[in-house]
Amino acid sequence: MQEFLLPVIKSALQSAAIETDKPVQIEKPTDKKNGDFSTNIALLLSKECRRNPRELAAELIGQMIFPDGTVERIEIAGPGFINFYLTPLFIMQSVEHILLEGKGYGSSCAGKGKTAIVEYVSANPTGPLTIGRGRGGVLGDCIANLLATQGYGLTREYYFNDAGRQMQILGESVRYRYMERCGRDIVFPESHYQGEYIREIAEILFLEHESSLIDSDDLSIFKDTAEAIIFSSIKKTLARIDIRHDSFFNEHTLYIAEGNGKSANDRVLELLESKGFIDRYDGATWFLTTKLGQEKDKVLVKSSGEPSYRLPDIAYHLDKYRRKFDLIVNVFGADHIDEYPDVLEALRILGHDTSKMRVAINQFVTTTVDGETVKMSTRKGNADLLDELIDDVGADATRLFFIMRSKDSHLNFDIELAKKQSKDNPVFYLQYAHARICSLLRIAADEAGFKPDGSGAHLLQKLTLEPEIQLGFTLLDYPEVIRTAIRLLEPQKMVEYLHSVAEQYHKFYQECPILKADPDIRTARLFLSLATRQVLRNGFTILGISAPESM
Repeated sequence: MQEFLLPVIKSALQSAAIETDKPVQIEKPTDKKNGDFSTNIALLLSKECRRNPRELAAELIGQMIFPDGTVERIEIAGPGFINFYLTPLFIMQSVEHILLEGKGYGSSCAGKGKTAIVEYVSANPTGPLTIGRGRGGVLGDCIANLLATQGYGLTREYYFNDAGRQMQILGESVRYRYMERCGRDIVFPESHYQGEYIREIAEILFLEHESSLIDSDDLSIFKDTAEAIIFSSIKKTLARIDIRHDSFFNEHTLYIAEGNGKSANDRVLELLESKGFIDRYDGATWFLTTKLGQEKDKVLVKSSGEPSYRLPDIAYHLDKYRRKFDLIVNVFGADHIDEYPDVLEALRILGHDTSKMRVAINQFVTTTVDGETVKMSTRKGNADLLDELIDDVGADATRLFFIMRSKDSHLNFDIELAKKQSKDNPVFYLQYAHARICSLLRIAADEAGFKPDGSGAHLLQKLTLEPEIQLGFTLLDYPEVIRTAIRLLEPQKMVEYLHSVAEQYHKFYQECPILKADPDIRTARLFLSLATRQVLRNGFTILGISAPESM
């Protein structure tokens, strides 16, 4: 609806001979007495125009021309706010478009002809997925779904951390357990991976090779077997919550020498050194971030010769730029909060436009039962496992609870609440609204012969009661909510919005009789219900949760 008002306001500014670079801001007042929409443009421009803001507001209103039947009235409020009151007729005519657009409602061509990559999960293949990684996975998947509605050519990518010291430790861990299985008496290092899954991988190797590998010093079979089994497990876990990737980028490829004898990591060091941002001291290779105003330089290659995380991450992002994406979105856990700014600085130094790269950091997750923090799994020796959570509360609750709080907030995942079949459970509350509408439409088809083919949708214009208008008005916010969620990289905005839709629908359902109303009003209210169901379904698709037709 803001898009309806914006060109008229801009046209009024032109008619008043006012040129400005300041954006026109249109907001929904908290109090409906202050209109359906409001703009502070007269206040913003009063100083540069040397005008009293209320006088300027009055002049702008005089220049505004709206189609008949759309805006009921325009008022000046306070020091110079311009408040717009839409007609119920216009609101309900606009709701008809929801029915016409169906699954496409809320979509746009804003990203048409552009490409975007969203990198998410990217967990080390050293063990089963944890709940913390699950939150980032759902966040990234929902961001990708949001971008898909805008027409982007989309790549969902998993950065496969299959290089470095942690992979060496993984291989050693499996070898130690394999040796145990062969009957050797060993002391298992505390620094190595302790989980039961390591024993299970060792058992697989023993069943295939018996004790033939016992004296082998080659870790590759232990490491490669573990990597393949764990990564297969990770993919299966992600599939359980409908997360699938288009591509997997292997970190180890950044270490492989190319035709010129140098790896992608070597190339990063060369490029940064050519810009004067590399030094070598204390046996290590350093990124001179002190030249950028930071307190300390950052290690790129440790004294052991092993690269720090920053070096391959810079090389990986150079590859993303090489692939010429118009938008690059990275979803990281809170453990990356100190690292990614250095990656961005390196990319800027190397001449890349970092404005096309956006980062979403998601905070940590704890699980609670009756207010007490608990471990989801002690049996496997791991921190809270995502599989265990999905087993306990289901895929829909897992996904929605991960994004029902801002990504910037620590999340307490309430296990008992997620399993409740009541309105206190946000998943149940949303899905119940959808199921209620489906039930209503089935009854209407049986008892009143209602056909949701759109032929009676024009009757929506007969609706004038406050719960009807408020519900319709809320449904029209959906495209703007998508844009806001993308701008903030915050799918939580969609959860909040759908909750308000469900809340408005339940109020409408209680206060406005549907099946017992006069035929025209009954049909109109059924079409309003149909439009509500469409918005819920479209939103559920973005969030990746199911839309049950009965509960």
